[in-house]
Amino acid sequence: MHKLAQIRLARLFAADKQLLLDGRLIGLEKETLRVAPQGGLSQKPHPRSLGSALTHPYITTDYSEALMEFITPPFGHSSDALAFLRDAQAYVYGHLDDEQLWATSMPCVVACEEGVPIAWYGSSNAGMMKHVYRRGLGYRYGKVMQVIAGVHFNYSLPENFWRLYQEIEGSSQTLREFIDEQYFALIRNLQRFGWLIPYLFGASPAVCKSFLCGKSTSLSEFDANTYYGPFATSLRMGDIGYQNNKENEIGIKACYRNLEAYIQSLQYAISTPYKGYEEIGVKVNGEYRQLNANILQIENEYYSTVRPKQILEGYEKPTLALKRRGVRYIELRSLDVNAFEPLGINAMQMKFIEALMVYCLLQDSQQICHNEQYEIDQNELDVAHKGRDPQLKLQRDARAVSLRQWALEICDDMQGVCELLDRSHPDKPYMKALAEQREKVTDPQLTPSARMLQTMRENGEGFYRFARRMSQQHFDYFRQVEITAEQRRFFDDLAVSSLQKQAQLEADNSLSFDEFLQNYFSQC
Repeated sequence: MHKLAQIRLARLFAADKQLLLDGRLIGLEKETLRVAPQGGLSQKPHPRSLGSALTHPYITTDYSEALMEFITPPFGHSSDALAFLRDAQAYVYGHLDDEQLWATSMPCVVACEEGVPIAWYGSSNAGMMKHVYRRGLGYRYGKVMQVIAGVHFNYSLPENFWRLYQEIEGSSQTLREFIDEQYFALIRNLQRFGWLIPYLFGASPAVCKSFLCGKSTSLSEFDANTYYGPFATSLRMGDIGYQNNKENEIGIKACYRNLEAYIQSLQYAISTPYKGYEEIGVKVNGEYRQLNANILQIENEYYSTVRPKQILEGYEKPTLALKRRGVRYIELRSLDVNAFEPLGINAMQMKFIEALMVYCLLQDSQQICHNEQYEIDQNELDVAHKGRDPQLKLQRDARAVSLRQWALEICDDMQGVCELLDRSHPDKPYMKALAEQREKVTDPQLTPSARMLQTMRENGEGFYRFARRMSQQHFDYFRQVEITAEQRRFFDDLAVSSLQKQAQLEADNSLSFDEFLQNYFSQC
């Protein structure tokens, strides 16, 4: 650990506050496909019995009508977020007829573009905007790419921590300025060390051949129906996944120097036309193909492994929310759905990720120059496609370093952070989580990606059969989960109220869709 980080950590220990992180908040978002009995993507609409995908706060859809998204509220403890996620999925299973929720990030059998139904949110202006945005993604990147599922980890530190940390740093900034600056320091370091996430938790080393729709690939053939990377960890995070390639072509990249620079870089992208998208057309024969022909339709289109977030108020643009109220929390987006876990993620993962975020905060965080950004992007791709290769070298400060060496250095440095987080936990869960991940560094066969390929070999099954079997196991698990009557009423009431909210929005459509979009994009 660098000297500055050691000093910061020592001062936090010296503060002797057992409840230093009380009030920190953790939330999860998990995507999962609804799969038809025949094994393909479900063509059924989002079940009405679950409520409105537009207005339900916790059970909704992402790109496709078949791509469900479960969102937990923010909780003070990871166990509570996991319990909510468990109950939400169990509740959904009680409302599905003969469908299953897919157990992996990479999708089931896909009938190429025509087999992916775009999510529908009703006829209100807000609903149409979400639908047209997704239609635009399909034109820009292809629809199949949009049905890859992932898990997002949301994290915020409490105000009492920030006040103490500001005192330790001797900062004369306002509290909000200090928090924004420190969150961006965390983000920069999380990008630098972010390759560790797909190495440790990547669970998509193989894919059904149908996903590529007949396109050529450099992947190896596992069997007649499966492609894979022999040393891959997360094809989802690799170059076959969803990327904003057009931004690379024209030099657009979000700037993480500070909040103002980040907002300006995204605002430029969402207001600057791109010729290739102009050729698609925006409104053709009276129907919108995309929201606009700019580099990004809206901020959320920008692909990144980590985002600064602020809770939106009404139809507020994300950059405007950040400008008005600063960074509320950090969203880590590089987690695969863990096929070996019914919830898609487990407590040990969450403990380690929290410790990694605190570690990234305490480390010195220089600005990211162009050359380092190239290293960051290349390291992510290399780990995604060949992270378990014992010969793999990553780039650090223009020098090659073995993944194993660098990962062990990070694990060593994180020990002090885990000790800090464990001060009020006699069973030392953070140190246990660190030890578990360290074992994966020394033995790549313990990683989820290696376990997945080994299981497929042992059972003589390709990706589809493996994922189908794990989906059935998860189905059996959730069928055994007993939701309390109170929790069931909670979800029942939300289903009803969300449908009422959608109906009210549709009844209140006083503006044309053209006027609605004009007002939305004219926000200062």
